[in-house]
Amino acid sequence: MSNQYIPRAEDKFTFGLWTVGNIGRDPFGDPVRGVVTPVEIVHMLAEVGAWGVNFHDNDLVPIDATAAERDRIVRDFRKAMDDTGIVVPMATTNLFTHPVFRDGAFTSSDPEVRAYALQKTMAAIDLGVELGAETYVFWGGREGTETDVGKCAVDSGRHFRYAINYLCDYVIDQGYNLRFALEPKPNEPRGDIYLPTVGSMLGFIATLDHPEMVGVNPEMAHEQMAGLNFMHAIAQAWEADKLFHIDLNDQNMDRYDQDFRFGSHSIKQAFNVVHFLESVGYDNPRHFDAHAYRSSDLDDVKEFARGCMRTYLILKDKSRQFAADSEIQALIAECTADDGSMSMWLEGGYDPGRNNELRRHLFDRDALGARGKPYERLDQLLIDLLLGVR
Repeated sequence: MSNQYIPRAEDKFTFGLWTVGNIGRDPFGDPVRGVVTPVEIVHMLAEVGAWGVNFHDNDLVPIDATAAERDRIVRDFRKAMDDTGIVVPMATTNLFTHPVFRDGAFTSSDPEVRAYALQKTMAAIDLGVELGAETYVFWGGREGTETDVGKCAVDSGRHFRYAINYLCDYVIDQGYNLRFALEPKPNEPRGDIYLPTVGSMLGFIATLDHPEMVGVNPEMAHEQMAGLNFMHAIAQAWEADKLFHIDLNDQNMDRYDQDFRFGSHSIKQAFNVVHFLESVGYDNPRHFDAHAYRSSDLDDVKEFARGCMRTYLILKDKSRQFAADSEIQALIAECTADDGSMSMWLEGGYDPGRNNELRRHLFDRDALGARGKPYERLDQLLIDLLLGVR
């Protein structure tokens, strides 16, 4: 294996306890792999070359653990981190597994459930910060409906806003160095989940009391489940300065949440994502929110983790080749050519005098409509590059 594709700490590759620890259960089948403890997972991630580990609160500390059990678990986990050099850059809360969240957490119709969700999240935030997390992700897996007659969507939005505002105030009050990242998903496990896309999350963030503290955690599979272009979503988040974290995996369009190994299915889309992240200088964690096939044993789970990172690094190398390819770059320059003649109207904003000139200017629609773009040629050059014949 080429040293070029061996992960390094500066790549900031991370996995969740729930990813490499996935036991292979699905709605139609029992587990096929045994439970791997958090300490064992930390050592596994160090073995395969990852930089960090992320967790839901109850991935690490069972929901019914006593205070003494919690302290012992955290102590053992921290020792594994110290022994391996693995860090915790992100943490989150499980607000979806226990039956108490059957109708949501922050948006539950039951006010006692909403209050419990706040309590549970504050304890989880404390745990994440204790172990070094600087980003806290919110995935509202149960924040939605199967039937819209059961609750008011406007009220649910207000409840969700109240919760995030409350928790921002808690973080400020505690003096934590922590920012929030909201993770959208269109459906599953609920029939419809509130705030289903990156765009809807960005709109919601603008309504918060502390929008500067809150960004997004887009997931590739979640956008693809809705038939959307993930690279466009992260570009919008980046341009808004809200791309706080990212979940990389793969997915067949318009299917259930498959969480395939990164690059295992839609390789061109994966390239576009890596090329964008590397081109703009994204420097936050690159988290692989995926899991091995159910047919895998534990050794193959390690190959899954290695594969996620290796594919990213291969595509990073392909991105460098793409940027250095003179024919490709010449075509891009041709597609985006600008002689400056329109700058008086396209730069500097609205000006009454210039606007009058624009209103009077004669455009040759037929000539403009005859201008083609060599996108077929450009796309085939990308395919040639990705397939290794260029």
